[in-house]
Amino acid sequence: MGFFRHKKKIEYTKASWKIKRECLNLIFECAKSSFPHEFGGLLRVDDKVKDTITEVVILPGTISGDSHAIFQMHMRPIDFSIVGTVHSHPSPFARPSEADLHLFGKYGKVHIIAAMPFSGKAWKAYSYSGEKIEVEIV
Repeated sequence: MGFFRHKKKIEYTKASWKIKRECLNLIFECAKSSFPHEFGGLLRVDDKVKDTITEVVILPGTISGDSHAIFQMHMRPIDFSIVGTVHSHPSPFARPSEADLHLFGKYGKVHIIAAMPFSGKAWKAYSYSGEKIEVEIV
């Protein structure tokens, strides 16, 4: 009886994310300037406030098309403050596609999709597993 250890139950808590209003506005402006093509980038958090997205990193060589944004992940900087991805959909729908879900599962914890008209509430955030999550604008 003394040889067996009881495994502790691991409980996962959902991270709460925030995004700076200026960063969200930048995402909208990049999406507008790329329209009718998709825009894509990476999300970076503040070095001190690890739950607040403050910057968008644009990878060199990103290819944008009518229904895709192809990231050149080999160009990704070695930067542990990058927490996810952002891209736009040139339509009013911010639902992730199968390709989006595949990307989410491989790179990061939080992912944002901006949809037309690229302002206000025309965006959604998702976890790495594709579940919709809330991101507070600060």
